[in-house]
Amino acid sequence: MDVGCGTGQTAAYLGVEYEAKVTGIDINPEMVAKAKRRMKKNRLPVKIMQCSIEQVPLRDDTFDFIISESVLSFVNKPNALKEIFRLLKNGGRLIAIEFTIHQPLDENIEKEILQFYGFDSCSMKKDWVALFKQAGFNNIRIQKNKSIFSIPELHYSKDIAPELYEIMDKHFAMNLQYEGILDYRIYSCTK
Repeated sequence: MDVGCGTGQTAAYLGVEYEAKVTGIDINPEMVAKAKRRMKKNRLPVKIMQCSIEQVPLRDDTFDFIISESVLSFVNKPNALKEIFRLLKNGGRLIAIEFTIHQPLDENIEKEILQFYGFDSCSMKKDWVALFKQAGFNNIRIQKNKSIFSIPELHYSKDIAPELYEIMDKHFAMNLQYEGILDYRIYSCTK
């Protein structure tokens, strides 16, 4: 399962490169529509659903792997992790790439970050580990990905509103401004 699949790029990649049976979910109807068009255009058997990771209308113990790329920071973390745990088969793995701070932040910096991204909190590694353990996960591993801050070359599309590019520019600017403070980590853990 690809949580917060957006336009389905990662889900499509997993389906093509690994012949994986993939389900992508996203709460945004526009992203779901784009992901479905991508799968149809490329004739990929990837299932796309519109729903929140906090409440997925699928059976328990459905997935071997669940990936989440910068999604958990935007939702109710305990609820989402409880749902991910429910959806994973025993021995199944979660791989999540998430915003992570290195130390408690200055109040003004934290306020700016929370306000821009809409987070309920800025989490340190120890906070993420506690959340994973609270949900029942074990074998928690943490990896730093140094290449995640590379700013991709954007290919502008008439299908994307110009104001969204402005938000993306602000995101890149904040990442550069708070480099060394605001970071990402790759967390993997087992049910």
